[in-house]
Amino acid sequence: MAEELNKTTTAEFDPLDMNNYRVEKLPKMEKSRIQKWLAILGGPLAVVAFVLIYWVCNFGFIDNLDTSSITEETAKSAFKRLTELGPEGFLRANYAMLAIFVAGLILWITEALPNYLTSLIVILLIVVFGVTTDKVALNQLGHPVMWLNILSFVLASMLVKTQFAKRLALMFVIKFGKSAKGVMWSFLIINIILSMFISATTVKASIMLPIFMVVCAIYGASNGKRNNFGRNLVIQNLFQVNLGASSFYTGSGANLLAISLICGASGAYADQSFGYFDWLQAITPVSLLILVIGVLLSMYVFFPMKKEERQPQIPGGLERLKDELAAMGKMTFEEWKSVGIFMMVLLLWITKPLHGIDETMVALIGAILALLPGIGVVNWNHVDIPWHLMIFSAGAYTLGSGLNATDLPNTMVNAAFNALGIGQGGDTSFLMLYIVFTGVMMFSALLFQSKNMRVMVFIPIALGVERKLGLQPMSLTLPMAMLIEHVYVLPFNSKPAALLINTNQYSTADAFKYGISMMLISWVLVILWGGTGLAWLGITPGF
Repeated sequence: MAEELNKTTTAEFDPLDMNNYRVEKLPKMEKSRIQKWLAILGGPLAVVAFVLIYWVCNFGFIDNLDTSSITEETAKSAFKRLTELGPEGFLRANYAMLAIFVAGLILWITEALPNYLTSLIVILLIVVFGVTTDKVALNQLGHPVMWLNILSFVLASMLVKTQFAKRLALMFVIKFGKSAKGVMWSFLIINIILSMFISATTVKASIMLPIFMVVCAIYGASNGKRNNFGRNLVIQNLFQVNLGASSFYTGSGANLLAISLICGASGAYADQSFGYFDWLQAITPVSLLILVIGVLLSMYVFFPMKKEERQPQIPGGLERLKDELAAMGKMTFEEWKSVGIFMMVLLLWITKPLHGIDETMVALIGAILALLPGIGVVNWNHVDIPWHLMIFSAGAYTLGSGLNATDLPNTMVNAAFNALGIGQGGDTSFLMLYIVFTGVMMFSALLFQSKNMRVMVFIPIALGVERKLGLQPMSLTLPMAMLIEHVYVLPFNSKPAALLINTNQYSTADAFKYGISMMLISWVLVILWGGTGLAWLGITPGF
């Protein structure tokens, strides 16, 4: 009886039906026992850490400064005096900021509370404990980068609503899908193009998933059966969704957060500007090179395909994709409008050195056109803005404003460097610093579940080191920003990784051996790029 039921179920499953691969139909990944325990212990640990740091630890603080109305100017003058007193001098606001920072990190990492709720608590504590004013803390929701994030989702919604993103993917797969290698290269191009338009990596993965799952079935990997074609295609999509985001300034909110911290988190960098065109020059070339190397190594080294795996296994499989595309009809006027608006936005972003219009203002122009009745293609109900992520980001920015107001990273770096006997820039090898900081940023992705958290932890430390040693702005921090999106090794490293492991096309071991190797290769390339490309652009002093 069980065998007959099995046969019936198998017979009813159509491997070429895209509806079978909708995200909601995939099995949900359960938290591991360790993750469940971390969630239980996270709250008490955060409270204990806060109490110990704020009320018990004593680094020799100074509490004769009124911090209830602390501003950037008063903080700077206070910390000038602290420098003269020595690294052990801590303001009371330092203790508060350090306690909030550590407690917030514990809650974010353990996921004891929803991320957005932790952010709201962080904002409240920063005000209550006098780190900065309520006006400064609450203003972070109106940060220009927050607006750029929101407006990017408005623009991306055009492509999703009009289904242009799906049409684009189908067109490329049909064009190049007659050979396995052609399929791999076509998905690389699709992911790069979508990364220009869509800033949410999970959204890109969700759009692509039904298409590449049907292609896997065409090449013999479906309904529980694995082969190297499926491993190549799905692991590559995971890799490309993330590294594609690294290729563009607006590729992810974490990129924008990093640049916001680097350029605006301290008065020293207030005049520093770094936009879409600058990112294209400094980061896009090496990201694209890593993507190409990733495809080649995947196909020829890690998951070489047998002869039979390089040929379509289901007769008429590509015809089904053609039918799917044909069912969409010709490109509608709405699609053409959405493409036109987005191309205008991209062109203005890229040509900012010529016209000087800020990226956020350009996105605002595009969003207004997209929403304008009679001209646009979406209304507000079509716009899918993940507000929980916006609140989470606002908390992260508020944390950054608190770090800035108290100058905590610089103070702690001063203390650590003086304790270790490390002096000014002339006493320290920039190459060694570069290797250590990029290495920490890269491999921290194996432990942290949030890209934003890695940014919030490591970028401020690097900012403090740059200032302590008199290094030029961005020489350490920008190379670290290049490594934000390397979150593809383990299932919990990113939302796309957690999503795609459920396709059952590859194992955790498959992803690990490929991912850790690409991490090492990427790290080496970023080191080489620091001594060549970034040096030519004047970002690093070279090696």
